[in-house]
Amino acid sequence: MAEEVSDSPSAWVARHIRRFIETNGHPRPGVNDLLLTTRGRKTGRLRRTALVYVRDGDSYVLAASDAGSDRHPSWYLNLLDDPEVVLEVGGERFPAVARTATPEEKPRLWRSIAAAMPSYQDYQDATAREIPVVVVDRRAP
Repeated sequence: MAEEVSDSPSAWVARHIRRFIETNGHPRPGVNDLLLTTRGRKTGRLRRTALVYVRDGDSYVLAASDAGSDRHPSWYLNLLDDPEVVLEVGGERFPAVARTATPEEKPRLWRSIAAAMPSYQDYQDATAREIPVVVVDRRAP
């Protein structure tokens, strides 16, 4: 039996997850959305959220913005504890490994994700916290 996955407690994110599933991974034309499932660092339960991504070669690039909050989003803290994640992109679901971008690669990746979603720069400007950039790669078989 498959382990139960809990969707984000945020109502608008939960609605976005449902739209993602209903549209087979295409809830917003022209925007690259994915679902990320992490293991809760406190509960051990699977947690799912919806995020915007850009591609960098074979990698998926995410911003841990939490809409400019002064705290890192839970999904980011979860993957720091356990980098083994599951991605759902389009109609495909696969295991992956997540990591924080290195200081050397972050400026280039930040420019790329902020160009795709300009509000990320607004979020960065709204907080003293440095918003992490996350690189996710399909797990090798």
